[in-house]
Amino acid sequence: MSGWRRGLLACAFVVGSLGSAVASEPFHQPAGCEAVAELPWQAMAPGMWVWAPETPAEVSVANGGHVAPTTLVLGGSKALVIDPGPSHAHAWRVRESVRCRFRARVRWVVNTHAHAENVLGNSAFAEDVAQGAVEILATAATREAMALRCPACLASLRARVGDAAMAGTRIVLPGRTLLAGDELRVGEHRLKVLPVEQGHTEGDLVLWEADRGLLWAGGLVYEGRVPELAQGRLDDWLAALQRLQALRPAVVVSTGVSRAGPSGLPPPALLATLAYLLDLRAAVLQAMDAGRQPQEPGVAALPAYRSWVGYAERHDFNVQRAWRELEPVWMDQGMPPPPADGSAQDVGR
Repeated sequence: MSGWRRGLLACAFVVGSLGSAVASEPFHQPAGCEAVAELPWQAMAPGMWVWAPETPAEVSVANGGHVAPTTLVLGGSKALVIDPGPSHAHAWRVRESVRCRFRARVRWVVNTHAHAENVLGNSAFAEDVAQGAVEILATAATREAMALRCPACLASLRARVGDAAMAGTRIVLPGRTLLAGDELRVGEHRLKVLPVEQGHTEGDLVLWEADRGLLWAGGLVYEGRVPELAQGRLDDWLAALQRLQALRPAVVVSTGVSRAGPSGLPPPALLATLAYLLDLRAAVLQAMDAGRQPQEPGVAALPAYRSWVGYAERHDFNVQRAWRELEPVWMDQGMPPPPADGSAQDVGR
């Protein structure tokens, strides 16, 4: 057995033995809890809590970059945190709230994908990681992307939210690699690692808690915001959403928290993201059919989504990304390229 595989099995054993290992471990209420503001945790299931943004929003000074949920999974007096947030200060509040409100200690931190608003909160656990008290887990692709992009992401986030909100924040990379089929066991909870997707980013981690129908989808599902196609692939994203829908989740935690509707209808955010991406794909292909050029203003406008947060900032960029991806698809269908003068021709389909 290879060394890295032994390491993964060792990690699974530690997490798996959590329920019995901590049952007799004493916990003493730490001093200074009165200084920690109460966080608006929302219960999702017994032992599972989420701190979600109040409304869909872009990163701003007002929200300090908190535009994605942070999840807490409790097992005895130890806890797992999924996506610790955008800054040292944000994740420090999470860490202290776990100690003070839940009388637990964060033992594991999971990064679902390499976007600043999800992973820069690792900073609050840097000392614990150095002492072996906390492990940070992610896919290999997420770790590589963080190493490549996080310096620029940190600078960009600081510019958007201000130095004060980002004080003390530094890049802390995951140390454990998660693979499809791994299981994170925290007390009675069993979170299965599903096959890594490559739609929103290069390594989208999906976690599935089958007993309660809880699905953590990283940045694959948007609610009231235009999806970001910067590092992803349109057709891979659509395929990923179809796989997620087939699971029939009761709750999806992604850029927001979305619950299934009556009569078994999928969570509305999942359907909305799927609809936007399908409409984006169709609009780009129709523009190609018409002999349009990608640099034309409003070449693939989608008025139905103008009210979504981020439409003005991201939709045109998504069109450019989708155009580059779909042009070979369009060409493979036997259709000639648009004429140089932009005039339309009957190309059929």
